[in-house]
Amino acid sequence: MKSDLIHTTVLLRESIDGLDIHPGDIYLDGTLGSAGHMAYALEKMHGDITVVGLDRDTEALGRSEQRLSSYKSMANGKVHVPKIILREASYGDIDKVLNELASELGKDKINRFMLDLGLSSDQFETSGRGFTFKNDEKLLMTFKKNPQEGDLTAHQIVNTWEEQNIADVIYGYGEEKYSRRIARAIINYREKKAIETTGELVEIIQQSVPGFYRRGRIHPATRTFQALRIAVNDELNTLKKGLVKGFERLEEGGRIAVISFHSLEDRIVKNFNKEKADAGEALIITKKPIVPTEKEIMENPRSRSAKLRILEKQSKINN
Repeated sequence: MKSDLIHTTVLLRESIDGLDIHPGDIYLDGTLGSAGHMAYALEKMHGDITVVGLDRDTEALGRSEQRLSSYKSMANGKVHVPKIILREASYGDIDKVLNELASELGKDKINRFMLDLGLSSDQFETSGRGFTFKNDEKLLMTFKKNPQEGDLTAHQIVNTWEEQNIADVIYGYGEEKYSRRIARAIINYREKKAIETTGELVEIIQQSVPGFYRRGRIHPATRTFQALRIAVNDELNTLKKGLVKGFERLEEGGRIAVISFHSLEDRIVKNFNKEKADAGEALIITKKPIVPTEKEIMENPRSRSAKLRILEKQSKINN
């Protein structure tokens, strides 16, 4: 079954080919999204694998379930109907998920682990949760469709946090050089009224930065929105936990493929891979990160900053 979203899935063939999936493997996608990577893995392996997909976004899970529900393919004259398991969960809790699925999978380990750390087009354009500065939406920025009382949101950060803390988040997670100006402008604005929408926040940011910055190649709100999203969803800590737990649950000879989209993520992945390689626990498959071709960037501009790194867990014989 051909995927109708292949052109929007970043580094699709490079990542799945690099994972070197074998028949009968258990493939876990910790950032399922619209199931682009999973669908291609199923297609490539003629359905002769077990796949587990995790996502915190229930809308993404719904799209993926619909996309994968009718999947079947021919291999060696037989019809393989793969085992497809989808769960609402964070990949940072991969250990808990695999413990719960151990009886169904027959073990609590996996062979291949995929992470695509970018947001899907659906989350950006249609979620209504404030991920994009192009639409005027509620300031949520959470992967949860219906955040509960007590869940952190961007609205809470910009309306209740201290100025210094806001500046630290914008600088630390967005690497925004005008973080202090933006934080001060947020404080000044909210003294008059609460900041309710992304449109209000964009206007605050634009008025607080120099004119040449507003006219730059990158929208002046880009880094602030990235920073708030990372803070709300605790993305960097989740990545650190997910790499450690995923590696622990990886069979010897298994591989982890991670696609990152900004330097903070890539640095974590690069350092983790180096640490495991230096300890003799793993082999770095990608000495340098794989990046999109010019053709892919032209077809999908959002892929421009993507970097793919692949790590293979070494067998004890080789240690």
